Amino acid sequence: MDLTGEQENYKELPMNTETHNLQSVSILIVNHNAGQLLTRCVHAALEQAREVIIVDNASEDLSMEQLRHCFSDENRLNLITTGKNPGFSVGCNTGLSASTQPYTLFLNPDCILSSGSLRRMVQVLESDPHIGMVGGYLINPDGSEQGGGRRAIPSPWRAFVRAFGLYRLEKYWPQLFFDFHLDKQPLPHAPIEVEAISGALMLVRREAINDVGPWDENYFLHCEDLDWCMRFKQKNWKIVFVPDAPVTHFQGTCSRARPFFVAWHKHKGMLRFYQKFFRHQYPRALMGLVTFAIWLRFGITVILYPLQNLHKLLKLKHE
Repeated sequence: MDLTGEQENYKELPMNTETHNLQSVSILIVNHNAGQLLTRCVHAALEQAREVIIVDNASEDLSMEQLRHCFSDENRLNLITTGKNPGFSVGCNTGLSASTQPYTLFLNPDCILSSGSLRRMVQVLESDPHIGMVGGYLINPDGSEQGGGRRAIPSPWRAFVRAFGLYRLEKYWPQLFFDFHLDKQPLPHAPIEVEAISGALMLVRREAINDVGPWDENYFLHCEDLDWCMRFKQKNWKIVFVPDAPVTHFQGTCSRARPFFVAWHKHKGMLRFYQKFFRHQYPRALMGLVTFAIWLRFGITVILYPLQNLHKLLKLKHE
């Protein structure tokens, strides 16, 4: 892992937040062309945490310039520029090596923490020493729940059930036709243990990271969060979803400009995830079918994307 990137620190910008109200958390944000949302994200983060670390993976927009302008005197903001884009996992590990607090919140730059959300997540994390990772309630800008904030591990069978719509049979055979997207289920009234949460919002205990190990840097983008969740479960660390810690996620802000690039790495990540954790549990022929299905899905995505855009343009033209 390359830690030779340029590092800058900023002095404190006067804010309404009192120091004793801040959580003992390093918030770690990996940025790549997040635009104005990065500044909004950091402002909300600084109101709740003792330290905010930005790892910038060669952004080409004005996001970092805007950040420097708005927080020129903030000494709790630690900016690390890599000078290249080595991927999300490498960015997370780079920032992790610079964090100083007992807890680290991995936060996407297009996420806005609601007031009190971090405090609630810390409260849940500290309620049980066996909890290694906590995720909040990811919501869309319209207030609806976003998929991925709470989920089960998408094993090859579960992915097959999801891909072919067999999850509709869950009400008849819940154990067999289980949908790993838990946002389809009613929102729980209290924190609940789950198999996986989203890498967009992960509050993690340093002790657990030391036990499990850092992010797998062989993933460039996507599925690295599932990988980490799998490894946390293998080490018997609990993963908990907190329904009363809302965070708004403007999903896709950093990836919208390069959809095929993102889709390629997403499917490549899926392949690595399945081969890493399931190749010894499933017959070779079935894993070959899984590999074929992943690349078939990628091909369909590439074909459908321009058609979907054309449909949107035609729809706008007739409105």
